[in-house]
Amino acid sequence: MKWLRVAAGLDRLSDGIGRATAWLSLLMVLVGAFNAIARYLGRYIGVQLSSNAYLELQWYLFSLIFLLGAAHTLRHDAHVRVDVFFAKLTDRGRAWTNIIGTSVLLIPFCIFMLIVSWPSIRNSWAIREVSSDPGGLPRYPLKAVILVCFALLLLQAVAELIREITALRRGTPTAHDRPHPPAEGV
Repeated sequence: MKWLRVAAGLDRLSDGIGRATAWLSLLMVLVGAFNAIARYLGRYIGVQLSSNAYLELQWYLFSLIFLLGAAHTLRHDAHVRVDVFFAKLTDRGRAWTNIIGTSVLLIPFCIFMLIVSWPSIRNSWAIREVSSDPGGLPRYPLKAVILVCFALLLLQAVAELIREITALRRGTPTAHDRPHPPAEGV
């Protein structure tokens, strides 16, 4: 039970970050719309209304959505999966597949990415790396989010592993194995 509470706490963390990240999607769309309108309006009136900073901001927001949304996506089993294989398995087979995949592939990959990306991110902070484009934005804060991404993904992988092992011991399917309600509008 203690481990399930840990998993539930990690789930709440992923859900909270996922909800915050969803708002970044709206902000990214607004910045993109501004960029498009400013470019065309600027050409029409002969004044440059947009800049490289706004264009980079749009890409930075996209990067944040992708990086910060990874753990939330795993939490809700919305990641890419080969269902041709997985759908034919029993609940027990699915649990074992998730346990093996998480412990042999996902967790080591997250640890590897944390180790490998650290020197580049440390160097970026040391020199306060900035975009090479005129008027561009600082890159070092965004690069630090790579570490945050893989740390969050690692924590969520641990939560998934706890949940799968507990379900396997109890002989019950995990939440991911139960049928999902159809998506809205489908």
